[in-house]
Amino acid sequence: MKFSKLFFFLCIAATFLNVGGSQAQTRKQLEAERKKIKQEIVKVNRLLFATQKKGKNALEDLKDINQKITTRTSYINLIQKESSLLSSEINQNQKVITKLQKKLETLKKDYAEMIFKSYKSKSKQSQLLFLMSSQNFQQAYKRLQYMKQYTKFRKKQGEEIGIQSSLIVQFNDSLLFKRQEKDTLIKVEESEKLKIESDKKDKEKLVSQINRRASKYKREIRVKQKEERRIANKIDDIIKAAIAKSNRNKANKNAKGFALTPEAKALAKRFEQNKGKLPWPVTNGLVVRRFGTQPHPTLGGITITSSGLHIGTNKGTYAKSVFNGKVLAVQLLSGGKKAVLVQHGNYITTYNNLETLSVKKGDTIITGQTIGKIFTNKVTGKTTLIFVLHKETQRQNPKYWLLKR
Repeated sequence: MKFSKLFFFLCIAATFLNVGGSQAQTRKQLEAERKKIKQEIVKVNRLLFATQKKGKNALEDLKDINQKITTRTSYINLIQKESSLLSSEINQNQKVITKLQKKLETLKKDYAEMIFKSYKSKSKQSQLLFLMSSQNFQQAYKRLQYMKQYTKFRKKQGEEIGIQSSLIVQFNDSLLFKRQEKDTLIKVEESEKLKIESDKKDKEKLVSQINRRASKYKREIRVKQKEERRIANKIDDIIKAAIAKSNRNKANKNAKGFALTPEAKALAKRFEQNKGKLPWPVTNGLVVRRFGTQPHPTLGGITITSSGLHIGTNKGTYAKSVFNGKVLAVQLLSGGKKAVLVQHGNYITTYNNLETLSVKKGDTIITGQTIGKIFTNKVTGKTTLIFVLHKETQRQNPKYWLLKR
């Protein structure tokens, strides 16, 4: 076997060791995503189930269990995808090992034959006799070169056998490690499935309980939605009034947008440039309700509307500003709760459902500054910030503005 062929074969083997590059990268991404969802499961358990209160609303309980089941299901799906890729990698490794072993057997056989022929040759005549029997100097020189090349070729064959043996060891080690990885994933998957089955049994009990009192729960939902719309409309009115005030001395007093100073325009531009990179308004939070109109998470046939992101967090957590700005207004809500509106040029962020405040109207705010302590519901034990984002009077989906977690 020529050296160039050996080099080519080693390149192929190296490629298999990396498991096809793109596939290995895909599994690496899956592993990272799996770890991320695992952390989310920890958050769900800590933020939604750490404080169990007596007399909690069954709808809240069911919503929490649904979120837990959804998160665990995503986790299992990722495990299955990762396990499938591992199976493919194991099969590839096994194929390469089989090829390497066949090649090694051929090399050993060729090498044994070469050694045997060399031995027979030496028994008939020595190398010196072989050289001395040359008819002339030129023939002697050629015979000497042949002997050197033959010795060099034998050495290469021996080295190649060593390389092939080393590759087999590497692939066997890799194969063992991948099988151990797969076994671990299978055990984790089985454990998560058992937990989901337990959650589903709890869910069935809650669904039965809710169905018996569905009309009562629907009335409660309508009341809460009415209150949320009232608060959202009040925030809209505050923003409209601020826009009108900014245009008071302008020719177009009915303008729909803020009349901005050069400094405010520059601030708004920087805010826009940070879309998708804004820090979260809480250090440790979990989205428990999305933005916009959506089906009720537990009662069929009912839709709910959210003006922003509902973010569950730990009791005693403080809301923080996501960007530099100025406190436009402070809104007092029912039950002693409060909302703070911060202006960033023609953008407004609202931090709703606060218990205490750390700022007042007119204050200049910097990114990460504490706005206020988030309210904790005494019945459910939940601590939830409602984070709302406007551009002028148009509500935006905060999901696309905050840093992706």
